[in-house]
Amino acid sequence: MAATGENSGSARSRAVAEVVELVSTLIRFDTSNTGDLATTKGERECAEWVARQLEDAGYTTEYVESGAPGRGNVFARLPGADPSRGALLLHGHLDVVPAQAADWSVHPFSGAVQDGYVWGRGAIDMKDMVGMMLAVARQFKIEGTVPPRDLVFAFLADEENGGKWGSHWLVEHRPDLFEGVTEAVGEVGGFSLTVPRPDGGERRLYLVETAEKGLGWMRLRAKARAGHGSFLHEDNAVTILAAAVARLGTHTFPLVLSDSVAEFLAAVSEESGLEFDPGSPDIEGTLAKLGSISRIIGATLRDTANPTMLNAGYKANVIPQTAEAVVDCRVVPGRQAAFEREVDELIGPDVEREWITKLDSYETTFDGHLVDAMNDAILAHDPQGRTVPYMLSGGTDAKAFAHLGIRCFGFAPLRLPPELDFAALFHGVDERVPVDALEFGTEVLEHFLLHS
Repeated sequence: MAATGENSGSARSRAVAEVVELVSTLIRFDTSNTGDLATTKGERECAEWVARQLEDAGYTTEYVESGAPGRGNVFARLPGADPSRGALLLHGHLDVVPAQAADWSVHPFSGAVQDGYVWGRGAIDMKDMVGMMLAVARQFKIEGTVPPRDLVFAFLADEENGGKWGSHWLVEHRPDLFEGVTEAVGEVGGFSLTVPRPDGGERRLYLVETAEKGLGWMRLRAKARAGHGSFLHEDNAVTILAAAVARLGTHTFPLVLSDSVAEFLAAVSEESGLEFDPGSPDIEGTLAKLGSISRIIGATLRDTANPTMLNAGYKANVIPQTAEAVVDCRVVPGRQAAFEREVDELIGPDVEREWITKLDSYETTFDGHLVDAMNDAILAHDPQGRTVPYMLSGGTDAKAFAHLGIRCFGFAPLRLPPELDFAALFHGVDERVPVDALEFGTEVLEHFLLHS
């Protein structure tokens, strides 16, 4: 069934006309998530502002604090033409990682619009998508557009700390907010990767996230006898831990080619002529020819365990009784049990381990009506484009929604200039998003939702 209002040029221009200002304003809310409830700030104020924008357009919203004061989330539902179909969830998080202003060319919470970009923390992670969602949601309501199915817009807290006080809390305590939802789209997908073709041309591939690695933050702990720093100590907790951390941090886990990664590499090979042989000892070298995105793709070929924190001792001349480390672990789908066995072998029997955070991996197939709608929306605005699946090396709120049986994708469309080091902007200095990419993405998102 055709969606009401889909041929309205004025409706299309309304969202495009305001998306840049919406994103700029969102960035000006300092929603830095430190991982500490006491020092994380700004989510409530930002969520309340989002709610006002939706209410001004005619929505009834629900504001929910997810288990702790200030952890603000906003929900709005737009009824569709066919209530018998499962609803589509569009989710975006309002929090961002912290930023040091002294390191930036512009203030990270200025939302500056200059040189063809919107600058600031969250510009691509993920207030760009939040702004596009908000612009299209407002447009649909103001113009009376009826999409084919119910749309649920969710603006969420705490994604940057694993969603404990955001999506996971909501799934556990407020599943009613997702009633009838069968599919979802969120961040880190839909952006373009330009690859050279053998004929001298180029092809823009739009990467749709169909999988993401498991996320686990692991604490390692070694215990031994405390003593004076001047004595001989064969049993030293710092030494035991340091050796285990070094073994783990320098270990290369086995290459595992998941379905999503295999499909991505096959598509890139078809377009570029590059050969990605999983058996080649230099597959990472071939991936490097893809440019900055190779850091993300390369990390999806195998598990990773990167030590990130160390803590031991309280005085220079005292051998401490305990030493601890934290390791950031990212695990390929289907590898969790094997990964843990391998870690145990590496750290040895004298080091304890425990999970601080442990979130499952996720993978779905690249098929079905929703995937077709994504591809059609891209082609409508970039006839030379092509959608391909890929696996995200990090994690998103999709991990929580998958527990409700919701089929999840990453699709936040952006047409990016080939020279932009997009991967480096995630949590990086001078994070920014091209203005024309935002406008393109808003048009694509509208088309997608009108045919989803």
